[in-house]
Amino acid sequence: MTLQNEPINREQEKEKYCRFQKSGIKYIDYKEPDFLLKLVNDQGKILPRRITGTTLKYQRKVSQAIKRARHLAILPYVGDSIK
Repeated sequence: MTLQNEPINREQEKEKYCRFQKSGIKYIDYKEPDFLLKLVNDQGKILPRRITGTTLKYQRKVSQAIKRARHLAILPYVGDSIK
Protein backbone atom coordinates (compact mmCIF):
# COMPACT_ATOMS: atom_id res chain seq x y z
CA MET A 1 0.00 0.00 0.00
CA THR A 2 1.60 3.25 -1.12
CA LEU A 3 0.70 6.70 0.02
CA GLN A 4 -0.13 9.47 -2.43
CA ASN A 5 2.03 12.04 -0.64
CA GLU A 6 5.30 10.11 -0.62
CA PRO A 7 8.34 12.13 -1.63
CA ILE A 8 9.81 11.49 -5.05
CA ASN A 9 12.71 9.07 -4.98
CA ARG A 10 15.67 11.23 -6.03
CA GLU A 11 17.89 8.21 -6.60
CA GLN A 12 15.90 7.30 -9.72
CA GLU A 13 16.35 10.70 -11.38
CA LYS A 14 18.88 11.06 -14.15
CA GLU A 15 22.21 12.41 -13.04
CA LYS A 16 22.83 15.90 -14.37
CA TYR A 17 26.04 16.63 -16.19
CA CYS A 18 27.53 19.52 -18.10
CA ARG A 19 27.42 18.63 -21.78
CA PHE A 20 30.17 21.15 -22.53
CA GLN A 21 32.66 19.69 -20.06
CA LYS A 22 31.83 16.16 -21.16
CA SER A 23 32.35 17.01 -24.84
CA GLY A 24 35.36 19.24 -24.23
CA ILE A 25 33.76 22.31 -25.81
CA LYS A 26 35.66 25.49 -24.96
CA TYR A 27 33.84 28.08 -27.10
CA ILE A 28 30.09 28.31 -27.65
CA ASP A 29 29.51 29.79 -31.09
CA TYR A 30 26.65 32.27 -31.44
CA LYS A 31 26.42 31.52 -35.18
CA GLU A 32 24.96 28.03 -34.64
CA PRO A 33 21.22 28.58 -34.15
CA ASP A 34 20.36 24.86 -34.26
CA PHE A 35 22.57 24.17 -31.26
CA LEU A 36 21.41 27.25 -29.34
CA LEU A 37 17.74 26.32 -29.86
CA LYS A 38 18.34 23.26 -27.65
CA LEU A 39 19.15 25.63 -24.76
CA VAL A 40 16.02 27.77 -25.23
CA ASN A 41 12.42 26.87 -24.39
CA ASP A 42 9.34 27.27 -26.62
CA GLN A 43 8.84 30.87 -25.57
CA GLY A 44 12.42 31.81 -26.39
CA LYS A 45 13.65 31.99 -22.81
CA ILE A 46 17.08 30.66 -21.85
CA LEU A 47 16.78 27.40 -19.90
CA PRO A 48 18.19 27.60 -16.35
CA ARG A 49 21.14 25.61 -15.05
CA ARG A 50 18.99 23.48 -12.78
CA ILE A 51 17.19 22.06 -15.81
CA THR A 52 20.08 21.71 -18.26
CA GLY A 53 22.77 20.71 -15.75
CA THR A 54 25.23 23.19 -17.25
CA THR A 55 27.97 24.53 -14.98
CA LEU A 56 28.05 28.22 -14.11
CA LYS A 57 31.05 28.92 -16.31
CA TYR A 58 29.38 27.53 -19.41
CA GLN A 59 25.93 28.90 -18.54
CA ARG A 60 27.40 32.40 -18.72
CA LYS A 61 28.90 31.59 -22.13
CA VAL A 62 25.59 30.12 -23.31
CA SER A 63 23.61 33.17 -22.25
CA GLN A 64 26.12 35.51 -23.91
CA ALA A 65 25.99 33.50 -27.15
CA ILE A 66 22.18 33.49 -27.16
CA LYS A 67 22.06 37.23 -26.53
CA ARG A 68 24.53 37.86 -29.37
CA ALA A 69 22.52 35.65 -31.73
CA ARG A 70 19.34 37.51 -30.80
CA HIS A 71 21.01 40.87 -31.41
CA LEU A 72 22.13 39.78 -34.91
CA ALA A 73 18.64 38.34 -35.65
CA ILE A 74 19.92 34.76 -35.84
CA LEU A 75 17.54 33.84 -33.00
CA PRO A 76 14.24 35.57 -32.22
CA TYR A 77 13.74 37.45 -28.97
CA VAL A 78 10.18 36.16 -28.57
CA GLY A 79 9.30 32.73 -29.79
CA ASP A 80 5.79 32.28 -31.13
CA SER A 81 6.86 29.24 -33.10
CA ILE A 82 10.57 28.66 -32.54
CA LYS A 83 10.67 24.87 -32.81
